[in-house]
Amino acid sequence: MLAAVDKYRHAFLLGLQGNLVYRWNFAVRGFFSLFHLAVVFILWGAAFAGTEAIGGFDLRQTLTYFITILVLQFFVSAFNEDYQISEEIRNGLINQFLLKPINYFLYRFSIFVAARLVSGALVILPLLVALPFVHGVLTFPLEPWRLAIGLPAVFLSAMIQFTIAYCFGMLTFWFLEIQGFVILSMAIEAVLGGQIFPLDLMSPDIFATSMLLPYPYQMYFPAAIFTGRFGFEESLWCLGIQACWVGILVVISRGLWARGLRRHTAVGG
Repeated sequence: MLAAVDKYRHAFLLGLQGNLVYRWNFAVRGFFSLFHLAVVFILWGAAFAGTEAIGGFDLRQTLTYFITILVLQFFVSAFNEDYQISEEIRNGLINQFLLKPINYFLYRFSIFVAARLVSGALVILPLLVALPFVHGVLTFPLEPWRLAIGLPAVFLSAMIQFTIAYCFGMLTFWFLEIQGFVILSMAIEAVLGGQIFPLDLMSPDIFATSMLLPYPYQMYFPAAIFTGRFGFEESLWCLGIQACWVGILVVISRGLWARGLRRHTAVGG
């Protein structure tokens, strides 16, 4: 058991070292995200002109939501895991995992966790720069249960992000180029993941339907917990749905891996 854990601990450490080499890439991305945040402030400031609340939330609560979304992106988003997996399949680098007692899913997830820790740590620097300008608009509810439910929700969000990226990478067994699938998924995620607007601003029927899909649980759901858009019972219910989607996506990923290997011809590697 300890030997099995040790394998992925080494993969995690290698991922940590590899991502620290590109630490400035994450830091620069973090600083550029401040421009995106500035645009959000301008647009929503204009939207709230002449009104005190939209959808039951004021300007401060709405801006707090988008700041939370921005931070979560660096801790849970799968930035390029799908392309990395695709390259390993196309270049035959995946062959080495077929002859060793290593679970490829866990190996890639270990590297993903390492990358998110590096990017999450590095985003703190631009946040400190922006803090004097945004601290006046931050307003978080202080109920202890939000942290108790929100942290597992963040972990499950990361699992959903990674597993969807992993599944797209697996499509390389059938398609030489997966960019079209990834771009389409990113476009859907931007809307149904709450990155453009909080999903609760949609009509109740459409909102309820969207919460049955996996996309809101990639970003919107944990942000909604931390910023007070969800209550306790609603958060618990959605946490259960989120856990179900993690299970479903893991099963799909295992199926794609098994079927893909049947089509795979290992030459070299």
